[in-house]
Amino acid sequence: MTINGLRRIDDYRVEVPKGFKEGMRTNGIIFIDRNLEQDLDPKSVNQVANVATLPGIVGSSMAMPDIHTGYGFTIGGVAAFDLKNGIISPGGVGYDINCGVRLVRTHFEKKDLKTKMKELIDDFYNTIPTGVGSKGKLRLSAKEHKTVLRKGARWVVEQGFGTSEDLKHTESNGCIDGAEPELISDKAYERGKAQLGTLGSGNHFTEIQYVDEIFDEPAASSLGLFKDQITVMIHTGSRGFGHQVCTDFLEVMQRAARKYHFNLPDRELACAPVDSPEAGDYLASMKAAANYAWANRQLIMHWVQESFMKTFNIGPSDAGMSLVYDVAHNIAKVEEHVIDGKRRRLVVHRKGATRAFAPGHKELPEAYRNTGQPVIIPGDMGRASYVLVGTDQGMNESFGSTCHGAGRAMSRHQAIKKAKGRAIWREMEDMGIIVRATGRSTLAEEMPEAYKDVSHVVDVVHHAGLSRKVAKLRPLGVIKG
Repeated sequence: MTINGLRRIDDYRVEVPKGFKEGMRTNGIIFIDRNLEQDLDPKSVNQVANVATLPGIVGSSMAMPDIHTGYGFTIGGVAAFDLKNGIISPGGVGYDINCGVRLVRTHFEKKDLKTKMKELIDDFYNTIPTGVGSKGKLRLSAKEHKTVLRKGARWVVEQGFGTSEDLKHTESNGCIDGAEPELISDKAYERGKAQLGTLGSGNHFTEIQYVDEIFDEPAASSLGLFKDQITVMIHTGSRGFGHQVCTDFLEVMQRAARKYHFNLPDRELACAPVDSPEAGDYLASMKAAANYAWANRQLIMHWVQESFMKTFNIGPSDAGMSLVYDVAHNIAKVEEHVIDGKRRRLVVHRKGATRAFAPGHKELPEAYRNTGQPVIIPGDMGRASYVLVGTDQGMNESFGSTCHGAGRAMSRHQAIKKAKGRAIWREMEDMGIIVRATGRSTLAEEMPEAYKDVSHVVDVVHHAGLSRKVAKLRPLGVIKG
């Protein structure tokens, strides 16, 4: 589809010029090649332009090649705002606060699982609570729930579910300081109290994979990855808790937008000045939901290790499970970036976009300081996923951000309609991939055709210089909500 008014800058960048829409304060940049551009949704382009109208935006309003229409911001959207004149918008984070991905490496190789895959996936499905309304194995008191919101994955490790090394290999060490549980609504607490340690529905999954291809041997070695190695990828977020936090604050921000006389092109961009009480309360609540999500993925990693130990009748050291990295892709964070040669503190919104910090960044674990931040990009359940690392160019051009997945090519309704009469689980099995899910509709919504080709998406960010390919991971078995 040709969208009038766009300007192609090079093979991997399209500009949404400042005059594309009235009120734009800056331009938009979409990282996309000519092939993916053919399927670019005008609504998504309009959302990129809308974000460019927001007060205090610094640099461009950006979108990654997995771009598709979202609430307020496009999914795949990145935007940074000045701390004095800028805004905070829940639409720039999304409903599933700190939806993110965790990659676990093991001592196992592909050949070791040949006769055990079905048993292992079945145990995953029985061990990890999965899907809408699923309840975790932990029963938290009100006091414990609030402690989780303040301490995130740190609390989980303190309870014996993991090690301090896991925290070192988690973004923000698995906890953002400044969460305020007292701001959280009773409804959010009710929705979240039984869901810690559970896998969400939709595109969330836990997947057994193997390292199919290595593109950068030194980087792969520093990340502890080798050819044919078994890895496990965990993709989930803050569940109903984070969804309710977002819902609660959308109402607050709608009132704030009127209070501060913002003339917004879309009510879904409801926002408040960074230094306002409304923005402060949202950030403190968002941090609580982000900490909940890191705690959630930390627990699921523990259940994964238990399944391996049970299936193979081994101890923890024999499984050799350790965390490569855990990274958020729905979050707003105050970060320091170089703008026009000067260091500035900005609030960076990433919605369906992954942080990708360059080598040498102070927030990176010592083990990855010379390599760059591991970037984990999940694909669909039938193709592949990727590991990349951050680059200096990405820091300079996209606030250290890159894509977060393949990106939907069909709506869930379209996918269900196209899958009618098909046995998606059998199609996956014919491809050598064992799938367990809570319902047929989930598999229909998540079938490979519903997504763009992740290899194509990753090639765009690689060639654009936002992040660098390290390894390709192929699925062997997956559980979905």
